[in-house]
Amino acid sequence: MINYRVENIEKFVAELKEADVTICDQIESFEYGKFVHILDPEKNKIELWEPVDEVFHSMYEGKTTK
Repeated sequence: MINYRVENIEKFVAELKEADVTICDQIESFEYGKFVHILDPEKNKIELWEPVDEVFHSMYEGKTTK
């Protein structure tokens, strides 16, 4: 699965819905960001993430990989 960082996930999901993109679930919120999953035209699952950078960086020292 591919993960994309986005800004203003609520607005972006609304735009995707208007474009008939399949939204797989509801936006979920965590202390480090918001997530939602969509399907591309070939039915591949894509994760959209609106991070809370301050929390994420403090949790993982700014690293996205080990």
